[in-house]
Amino acid sequence: MRCCLLHHINKPHSYYIITLGCQINDHDSELLAGQLKEEGLFPAPCIDTADLLIINTCAVRKKPEDKVSTLLGELIPWKKERPDRMLAVGGCMVQQRDVADRLARKFKHVDILFGTHVLPHFTRLLEMARNTGKIVIETGEVDLDREGLPVSRKNRFQAWVPVIYGCNNFCSYCIVPHVRGRERSRPLHQIVNEVKELGQSGYREVTLLGQNVNAYGKDLAGENRFHQLLDELSKVPEISRIRYMTSHPRDFEERIIDVIARSENICEHFHLPIQSGSNRILKKMNRGYTREYYIRLVETIREYIPDAAITTDFIIGFPGEEEEDFMETMALIEEIRFDAAFSFLYSERRGTPASKMKNKIPREVKRARIMDLNRKQQEIGLQINSELVGSVAEVLVEGVSKNDPHKLTGRTRTNKLVHFKGNPDMEGHLIDLRIEQAGTWHLSGEPEKERI
Repeated sequence: MRCCLLHHINKPHSYYIITLGCQINDHDSELLAGQLKEEGLFPAPCIDTADLLIINTCAVRKKPEDKVSTLLGELIPWKKERPDRMLAVGGCMVQQRDVADRLARKFKHVDILFGTHVLPHFTRLLEMARNTGKIVIETGEVDLDREGLPVSRKNRFQAWVPVIYGCNNFCSYCIVPHVRGRERSRPLHQIVNEVKELGQSGYREVTLLGQNVNAYGKDLAGENRFHQLLDELSKVPEISRIRYMTSHPRDFEERIIDVIARSENICEHFHLPIQSGSNRILKKMNRGYTREYYIRLVETIREYIPDAAITTDFIIGFPGEEEEDFMETMALIEEIRFDAAFSFLYSERRGTPASKMKNKIPREVKRARIMDLNRKQQEIGLQINSELVGSVAEVLVEGVSKNDPHKLTGRTRTNKLVHFKGNPDMEGHLIDLRIEQAGTWHLSGEPEKERI
Protein backbone atom coordinates (compact mmCIF):
# COMPACT_ATOMS: atom_id res chain seq x y z
CA MET A 1 0.00 0.00 0.00
CA ARG A 2 2.85 2.43 0.90
CA CYS A 3 4.50 2.07 -2.51
CA CYS A 4 1.23 2.70 -4.36
CA LEU A 5 0.47 5.77 -2.28
CA LEU A 6 3.85 7.41 -2.78
CA HIS A 7 4.83 6.36 -6.27
CA HIS A 8 3.13 9.31 -7.95
CA ILE A 9 3.38 11.97 -5.28
CA ASN A 10 3.75 15.58 -6.30
CA LYS A 11 7.08 17.30 -6.11
CA PRO A 12 7.34 19.17 -2.77
CA HIS A 13 7.21 22.95 -3.01
CA SER A 14 7.91 23.95 0.60
CA TYR A 15 10.18 22.64 3.36
CA TYR A 16 10.62 22.98 7.10
CA ILE A 17 13.76 21.92 9.02
CA ILE A 18 13.91 21.03 12.72
CA THR A 19 17.49 21.18 14.02
CA LEU A 20 18.66 19.48 17.21
CA GLY A 21 22.14 19.62 18.72
CA CYS A 22 25.17 21.79 18.14
CA GLN A 23 26.14 24.71 15.93
CA ILE A 24 27.61 22.31 13.36
CA ASN A 25 24.12 20.85 12.99
CA ASP A 26 22.79 24.40 12.58
CA HIS A 27 25.15 24.93 9.67
CA ASP A 28 24.31 21.52 8.19
CA SER A 29 20.67 22.65 8.15
CA GLU A 30 21.72 25.81 6.31
CA LEU A 31 23.38 23.59 3.69
CA LEU A 32 20.23 21.48 3.36
CA ALA A 33 18.15 24.63 2.96
CA GLY A 34 20.57 25.91 0.33
CA GLN A 35 20.21 22.74 -1.74
CA LEU A 36 16.43 22.83 -1.49
CA LYS A 37 16.18 26.49 -2.46
CA GLU A 38 18.38 25.81 -5.49
CA GLU A 39 15.84 23.14 -6.51
CA GLY A 40 13.04 25.71 -6.31
CA LEU A 41 11.61 24.91 -2.89
CA PHE A 42 10.79 27.67 -0.40
CA PRO A 43 10.79 27.64 3.43
CA ALA A 44 7.41 27.01 5.04
CA PRO A 45 6.41 29.15 8.05
CA CYS A 46 5.50 26.08 10.12
CA ILE A 47 5.35 22.27 10.03
CA ASP A 48 1.65 22.19 9.15
CA THR A 49 2.19 24.03 5.85
CA ALA A 50 5.31 22.10 4.76
CA ASP A 51 5.40 19.56 1.93
CA LEU A 52 8.79 18.31 3.16
CA LEU A 53 9.89 18.06 6.79
CA ILE A 54 13.52 17.35 7.70
CA ILE A 55 14.62 16.49 11.25
CA ASN A 56 18.37 17.04 11.69
CA THR A 57 19.31 14.92 14.70
CA CYS A 58 21.95 14.84 17.45
CA ALA A 59 23.52 11.75 19.03
CA VAL A 60 25.75 13.26 21.73
CA ARG A 61 23.28 12.55 24.55
CA LYS A 62 20.26 10.34 25.04
CA LYS A 63 17.79 13.20 25.53
CA PRO A 64 17.91 14.45 21.89
CA GLU A 65 17.47 10.85 20.66
CA ASP A 66 14.41 10.40 22.87
CA LYS A 67 13.05 13.70 21.55
CA VAL A 68 13.31 12.43 17.96
CA SER A 69 11.37 9.25 18.74
CA THR A 70 8.64 11.26 20.48
CA LEU A 71 8.46 13.72 17.60
CA LEU A 72 8.23 10.99 14.96
CA GLY A 73 5.34 9.43 16.82
CA GLU A 74 3.56 12.79 16.93
CA LEU A 75 4.04 13.20 13.17
CA ILE A 76 1.98 10.13 12.22
CA PRO A 77 -1.25 12.22 11.87
CA TRP A 78 0.71 14.86 9.91
CA LYS A 79 1.66 12.21 7.36
CA LYS A 80 -1.76 10.55 7.28
CA GLU A 81 -3.42 13.88 6.60
CA ARG A 82 -1.47 14.19 3.34
CA PRO A 83 0.37 11.00 2.30
CA ASP A 84 2.16 12.96 -0.45
CA ARG A 85 4.16 14.81 2.18
CA MET A 86 7.80 13.77 2.59
CA LEU A 87 9.45 13.12 5.97
CA ALA A 88 13.25 12.88 6.22
CA VAL A 89 15.40 12.20 9.28
CA GLY A 90 19.14 12.87 9.09
CA GLY A 91 22.21 13.84 11.08
CA CYS A 92 24.43 12.20 13.67
CA MET A 93 21.79 9.90 15.15
CA VAL A 94 21.01 8.38 11.75
CA GLN A 95 24.69 8.02 10.77
CA GLN A 96 24.67 5.01 13.12
CA ARG A 97 23.34 2.36 10.75
CA ASP A 98 21.74 0.25 13.48
CA VAL A 99 19.81 3.30 14.67
CA ALA A 100 18.69 4.10 11.12
CA ASP A 101 17.45 0.53 10.65
CA ARG A 102 15.60 0.63 13.97
CA LEU A 103 13.88 3.90 13.04
CA ALA A 104 12.87 2.44 9.68
CA ARG A 105 11.26 -0.57 11.35
CA LYS A 106 9.44 1.46 14.00
CA PHE A 107 8.29 4.49 11.99
CA LYS A 108 6.86 3.37 8.65
CA HIS A 109 5.83 6.93 7.71
CA VAL A 110 9.47 8.10 7.34
CA ASP A 111 10.58 8.42 3.69
CA ILE A 112 14.31 9.17 3.97
CA LEU A 113 16.96 8.32 6.57
CA PHE A 114 20.33 9.92 5.80
CA GLY A 115 23.60 10.25 7.71
CA THR A 116 25.98 13.16 8.02
CA HIS A 117 28.27 11.96 5.23
CA VAL A 118 25.64 12.06 2.48
CA LEU A 119 24.26 15.51 3.25
CA PRO A 120 25.67 16.96 -0.02
CA HIS A 121 23.47 14.52 -1.94
CA PHE A 122 20.19 15.06 -0.13
CA THR A 123 18.24 16.25 -3.18
CA ARG A 124 19.20 13.05 -5.02
CA LEU A 125 17.87 10.98 -2.11
CA LEU A 126 14.68 13.05 -2.12
CA GLU A 127 14.17 12.38 -5.82
CA MET A 128 14.83 8.67 -5.31
CA ALA A 129 12.23 8.41 -2.54
CA ARG A 130 9.74 10.41 -4.57
CA ASN A 131 10.13 8.28 -7.70
CA THR A 132 10.21 4.83 -6.10
CA GLY A 133 7.77 5.29 -3.22
CA LYS A 134 10.16 3.26 -1.07
CA ILE A 135 12.04 4.33 2.03
CA VAL A 136 15.62 5.46 1.26
CA ILE A 137 18.33 4.72 3.84
CA GLU A 138 21.82 6.07 3.15
CA THR A 139 24.62 6.28 5.72
CA GLY A 140 27.70 5.44 3.65
CA GLU A 141 30.64 7.72 2.88
CA VAL A 142 29.51 8.62 -0.63
CA ASP A 143 31.36 11.94 -0.90
CA LEU A 144 32.66 13.93 2.05
CA ASP A 145 33.51 17.08 0.05
CA ARG A 146 31.16 19.97 0.87
CA GLU A 147 32.96 22.76 -1.00
CA GLY A 148 30.73 24.77 -3.28
CA LEU A 149 27.44 23.68 -1.74
CA PRO A 150 24.79 26.43 -1.70
CA VAL A 151 24.08 27.87 1.75
CA SER A 152 20.88 29.50 2.95
CA ARG A 153 21.97 31.37 6.08
CA LYS A 154 19.43 32.13 8.80
CA ASN A 155 21.15 35.33 9.89
CA ARG A 156 22.09 38.34 7.77
CA PHE A 157 25.02 39.55 9.88
CA GLN A 158 26.32 36.45 11.77
CA ALA A 159 27.60 33.38 9.93
CA TRP A 160 28.86 29.87 10.71
CA VAL A 161 32.03 28.90 8.82
CA PRO A 162 33.26 25.30 9.20
CA VAL A 163 37.05 24.95 9.17
CA ILE A 164 37.50 21.27 10.05
CA TYR A 165 35.19 18.25 9.98
CA GLY A 166 35.37 15.13 12.13
CA CYS A 167 37.42 14.29 15.21
CA ASN A 168 40.43 12.08 16.02
CA ASN A 169 40.27 12.32 19.80
CA PHE A 170 38.05 9.34 20.66
CA CYS A 171 37.16 10.43 24.18
CA SER A 172 35.82 7.32 25.85
CA TYR A 173 32.30 8.73 26.30
CA CYS A 174 31.90 10.37 22.88
CA ILE A 175 30.10 9.11 19.78
CA VAL A 176 31.18 12.04 17.56
CA PRO A 177 34.22 10.41 15.85
CA HIS A 178 31.98 7.49 14.90
CA VAL A 179 29.29 9.64 13.28
CA ARG A 180 31.37 12.53 11.90
CA GLY A 181 34.46 10.62 10.80
CA ARG A 182 38.13 11.48 11.07
CA GLU A 183 39.51 15.02 10.97
CA ARG A 184 39.39 16.72 7.58
CA SER A 185 40.58 20.34 7.38
CA ARG A 186 39.43 22.71 4.67
CA PRO A 187 42.21 24.42 2.69
CA LEU A 188 43.15 27.74 4.28
CA HIS A 189 42.56 29.79 1.12
CA GLN A 190 39.00 28.48 0.78
CA ILE A 191 38.15 29.53 4.33
CA VAL A 192 39.75 32.96 3.90
CA ASN A 193 37.90 33.52 0.61
CA GLU A 194 34.59 32.53 2.19
CA VAL A 195 35.09 34.93 5.11
CA LYS A 196 36.10 37.75 2.74
CA GLU A 197 32.93 37.17 0.70
CA LEU A 198 30.85 37.22 3.87
CA GLY A 199 32.43 40.51 4.93
CA GLN A 200 31.79 42.05 1.52
CA SER A 201 28.15 40.88 1.78
CA GLY A 202 27.62 42.75 5.04
CA TYR A 203 28.28 40.07 7.65
CA ARG A 204 29.79 41.42 10.86
CA GLU A 205 30.60 38.27 12.84
CA VAL A 206 31.78 34.79 11.83
CA THR A 207 32.07 31.75 14.07
CA LEU A 208 34.59 29.13 12.97
CA LEU A 209 33.24 25.61 13.51
CA GLY A 210 34.80 22.23 14.16
CA GLN A 211 34.60 19.38 16.64
CA ASN A 212 38.14 20.51 17.56
CA VAL A 213 39.14 23.71 15.78
CA ASN A 214 42.60 23.64 17.42
CA ALA A 215 43.43 20.57 15.34
CA TYR A 216 42.98 22.56 12.14
CA GLY A 217 45.68 21.90 9.55
CA LYS A 218 47.28 18.84 11.12
CA ASP A 219 46.02 16.71 8.24
CA LEU A 220 47.05 19.18 5.53
CA ALA A 221 50.33 19.31 3.65
CA GLY A 222 52.44 22.31 4.63
CA GLU A 223 52.59 24.31 7.84
CA ASN A 224 49.14 25.90 8.06
CA ARG A 225 47.73 25.57 11.57
CA PHE A 226 44.88 27.13 13.53
CA HIS A 227 46.91 30.10 14.78
CA GLN A 228 47.87 30.93 11.18
CA LEU A 229 44.26 30.66 10.05
CA LEU A 230 43.19 33.04 12.82
CA ASP A 231 45.97 35.45 11.87
CA GLU A 232 44.85 35.50 8.22
CA LEU A 233 41.19 35.99 9.09
CA SER A 234 41.99 38.79 11.53
CA LYS A 235 43.15 40.81 8.50
CA VAL A 236 39.71 40.79 6.84
CA PRO A 237 38.66 44.43 7.48
CA GLU A 238 34.89 44.02 7.08
CA ILE A 239 34.60 41.35 9.78
CA SER A 240 34.25 42.98 13.21
CA ARG A 241 34.22 39.78 15.27
CA ILE A 242 35.68 36.30 14.93
CA ARG A 243 34.62 33.49 17.26
CA TYR A 244 35.40 29.77 17.16
CA MET A 245 34.14 26.54 18.68
CA THR A 246 34.86 24.04 19.98
CA SER A 247 38.38 23.98 21.41
CA HIS A 248 40.04 20.93 22.94
CA PRO A 249 42.31 22.04 25.82
CA ARG A 250 45.00 19.54 24.82
CA ASP A 251 45.61 21.28 21.48
CA PHE A 252 45.30 24.90 22.63
CA GLU A 253 48.82 26.18 21.95
CA GLU A 254 50.31 29.38 23.33
CA ARG A 255 50.77 30.75 19.81
CA ILE A 256 46.97 30.69 19.39
CA ILE A 257 46.63 32.83 22.51
CA ASP A 258 49.30 35.19 21.20
CA VAL A 259 47.44 35.75 17.91
CA ILE A 260 44.18 36.43 19.77
CA ALA A 261 45.89 38.91 22.11
CA ARG A 262 47.36 40.85 19.15
CA SER A 263 44.17 40.84 17.08
CA GLU A 264 41.50 43.53 17.15
CA ASN A 265 38.61 41.38 15.92
CA ILE A 266 39.10 37.94 17.51
CA CYS A 267 36.86 37.83 20.57
CA GLU A 268 38.32 37.35 24.05
CA HIS A 269 36.10 34.40 24.91
CA PHE A 270 37.71 31.01 25.53
CA HIS A 271 35.38 28.02 25.75
CA LEU A 272 37.54 25.17 27.01
CA PRO A 273 35.59 22.03 28.01
CA ILE A 274 37.44 20.35 30.86
CA GLN A 275 34.70 17.77 31.69
CA SER A 276 36.14 16.85 35.11
CA GLY A 277 38.49 18.24 37.74
CA SER A 278 39.80 14.78 38.66
CA ASN A 279 42.93 13.44 36.96
CA ARG A 280 41.69 9.90 37.52
CA ILE A 281 38.42 10.61 35.69
CA LEU A 282 40.16 12.62 32.96
CA LYS A 283 42.33 9.59 32.26
CA LYS A 284 39.28 7.31 32.10
CA MET A 285 37.70 9.80 29.73
CA ASN A 286 40.82 9.70 27.51
CA ARG A 287 41.00 13.50 27.48
CA GLY A 288 44.78 13.65 27.04
CA TYR A 289 45.56 16.32 29.65
CA THR A 290 45.69 16.72 33.42
CA ARG A 291 44.06 19.11 35.84
CA GLU A 292 47.44 20.82 36.34
CA TYR A 293 47.90 21.32 32.59
CA TYR A 294 44.44 22.90 32.31
CA ILE A 295 45.12 25.31 35.18
CA ARG A 296 48.40 26.41 33.56
CA LEU A 297 46.58 26.96 30.26
CA VAL A 298 44.02 29.24 31.90
CA GLU A 299 46.81 31.12 33.70
CA THR A 300 48.59 31.67 30.38
CA ILE A 301 45.40 33.00 28.78
CA ARG A 302 44.90 35.45 31.64
CA GLU A 303 48.53 36.58 31.43
CA TYR A 304 48.05 37.49 27.77
CA ILE A 305 44.43 38.71 28.07
CA PRO A 306 43.52 39.68 31.67
CA ASP A 307 39.86 40.43 30.84
CA ALA A 308 39.24 37.18 28.95
CA ALA A 309 36.09 35.21 29.70
CA ILE A 310 36.65 31.50 30.39
CA THR A 311 33.75 29.06 30.04
CA THR A 312 33.70 25.29 30.15
CA ASP A 313 31.71 22.02 30.07
CA PHE A 314 31.40 19.36 32.78
CA ILE A 315 30.18 15.77 32.61
CA ILE A 316 28.83 14.73 36.00
CA GLY A 317 28.52 11.10 37.10
CA PHE A 318 30.98 9.48 34.70
CA PRO A 319 31.36 5.74 35.48
CA GLY A 320 33.54 5.30 38.55
CA GLU A 321 33.28 8.95 39.68
CA GLU A 322 33.71 8.81 43.44
CA GLU A 323 32.80 11.58 45.84
CA GLU A 324 36.48 12.53 46.03
CA ASP A 325 36.60 12.96 42.25
CA PHE A 326 33.55 15.20 42.33
CA MET A 327 35.02 17.31 45.13
CA GLU A 328 38.12 17.85 43.00
CA THR A 329 35.81 19.22 40.28
CA MET A 330 34.17 21.54 42.82
CA ALA A 331 37.59 22.72 43.99
CA LEU A 332 38.59 23.42 40.38
CA ILE A 333 35.54 25.64 39.93
CA GLU A 334 36.64 27.66 42.95
CA GLU A 335 40.21 27.92 41.69
CA ILE A 336 39.52 28.80 38.04
CA ARG A 337 36.36 30.88 38.61
CA PHE A 338 34.69 30.28 35.27
CA ASP A 339 32.42 32.94 33.80
CA ALA A 340 29.94 30.16 33.00
CA ALA A 341 29.83 26.37 32.82
CA PHE A 342 27.54 23.99 30.95
CA SER A 343 27.12 20.83 32.96
CA PHE A 344 25.51 17.57 31.85
CA LEU A 345 24.74 14.25 33.47
CA TYR A 346 26.78 11.45 31.92
CA SER A 347 24.74 9.89 29.10
CA GLU A 348 25.72 6.41 27.95
CA ARG A 349 26.32 6.06 24.20
CA ARG A 350 26.33 2.62 22.61
CA GLY A 351 29.61 1.69 20.98
CA THR A 352 31.81 3.89 23.18
CA PRO A 353 34.35 2.45 25.67
CA ALA A 354 32.63 4.22 28.57
CA SER A 355 29.39 2.32 27.91
CA LYS A 356 31.22 -0.88 28.91
CA MET A 357 32.76 0.54 32.08
CA LYS A 358 31.64 -0.75 35.45
CA ASN A 359 30.59 1.16 38.55
CA LYS A 360 27.80 3.21 36.98
CA ILE A 361 26.70 6.12 39.17
CA PRO A 362 23.05 6.07 40.37
CA ARG A 363 20.91 8.79 38.81
CA GLU A 364 19.97 10.30 42.17
CA VAL A 365 23.68 10.71 43.04
CA LYS A 366 24.38 12.33 39.68
CA ARG A 367 21.46 14.72 40.09
CA ALA A 368 22.54 15.76 43.60
CA ARG A 369 26.08 16.43 42.38
CA ILE A 370 25.05 18.48 39.38
CA MET A 371 22.76 20.61 41.54
CA ASP A 372 25.66 21.33 43.92
CA LEU A 373 27.93 22.20 41.00
CA ASN A 374 25.36 24.47 39.35
CA ARG A 375 24.72 26.35 42.61
CA LYS A 376 28.42 27.01 43.09
CA GLN A 377 28.98 28.06 39.47
CA GLN A 378 25.96 30.36 39.45
CA GLU A 379 27.28 32.06 42.59
CA ILE A 380 30.68 32.63 40.94
CA GLY A 381 29.13 33.72 37.63
CA LEU A 382 27.00 36.34 39.39
CA GLN A 383 30.04 37.66 41.26
CA ILE A 384 32.03 38.00 38.01
CA ASN A 385 29.13 39.70 36.21
CA SER A 386 28.54 42.08 39.13
CA GLU A 387 32.09 43.37 38.73
CA LEU A 388 31.10 44.65 35.26
CA VAL A 389 28.44 47.05 36.58
CA GLY A 390 29.45 50.60 35.66
CA SER A 391 31.73 49.54 32.81
CA VAL A 392 31.11 50.14 29.10
CA ALA A 393 30.98 47.13 26.78
CA GLU A 394 30.89 46.78 23.00
CA VAL A 395 27.75 44.84 22.04
CA LEU A 396 26.64 43.39 18.72
CA VAL A 397 22.85 43.81 18.64
CA GLU A 398 21.19 40.50 17.75
CA GLY A 399 17.55 41.63 17.76
CA VAL A 400 14.47 41.69 19.97
CA SER A 401 14.75 39.76 23.23
CA LYS A 402 12.92 36.41 23.25
CA ASN A 403 11.73 37.05 26.80
CA ASP A 404 10.82 40.74 26.59
CA PRO A 405 9.52 42.19 23.29
CA HIS A 406 10.15 45.71 24.61
CA LYS A 407 13.91 45.14 24.83
CA LEU A 408 16.76 44.29 22.49
CA THR A 409 19.47 41.77 23.16
CA GLY A 410 23.08 41.41 22.12
CA ARG A 411 26.42 39.95 23.15
CA THR A 412 29.67 41.42 24.35
CA ARG A 413 33.00 40.36 22.88
CA THR A 414 33.30 37.96 25.82
CA ASN A 415 29.95 36.39 24.80
CA LYS A 416 27.91 37.77 27.67
CA LEU A 417 24.23 38.34 26.92
CA VAL A 418 23.02 41.93 27.46
CA HIS A 419 19.42 43.22 27.45
CA PHE A 420 18.62 46.89 26.87
CA LYS A 421 16.02 49.30 25.51
CA GLY A 422 16.64 50.47 21.98
CA ASN A 423 15.41 50.80 18.42
CA PRO A 424 14.95 47.53 16.47
CA ASP A 425 16.84 49.24 13.62
CA MET A 426 19.97 48.71 15.72
CA GLU A 427 19.95 44.99 14.84
CA GLY A 428 23.28 43.98 13.31
CA HIS A 429 25.05 47.11 14.60
CA LEU A 430 27.82 47.49 17.16
CA ILE A 431 26.95 49.78 20.05
CA ASP A 432 28.52 50.79 23.35
CA LEU A 433 26.44 49.88 26.39
CA ARG A 434 26.94 50.99 29.97
CA ILE A 435 26.28 47.97 32.20
CA GLU A 436 23.77 48.87 34.94
CA GLN A 437 22.66 45.52 36.35
CA ALA A 438 24.09 42.02 36.55
CA GLY A 439 22.38 38.65 36.69
CA THR A 440 23.72 35.10 36.67
CA TRP A 441 23.08 34.58 32.96
CA HIS A 442 22.79 38.09 31.54
CA LEU A 443 23.55 41.76 31.98
CA SER A 444 21.35 44.85 31.57
CA GLY A 445 22.51 48.17 30.23
CA GLU A 446 21.81 51.48 28.54
CA PRO A 447 23.21 52.56 25.14
CA GLU A 448 26.08 55.03 25.21
CA LYS A 449 26.55 55.40 21.47
CA GLU A 450 26.38 53.39 18.28
CA ARG A 451 29.75 52.27 16.95
CA ILE A 452 28.77 51.50 13.35
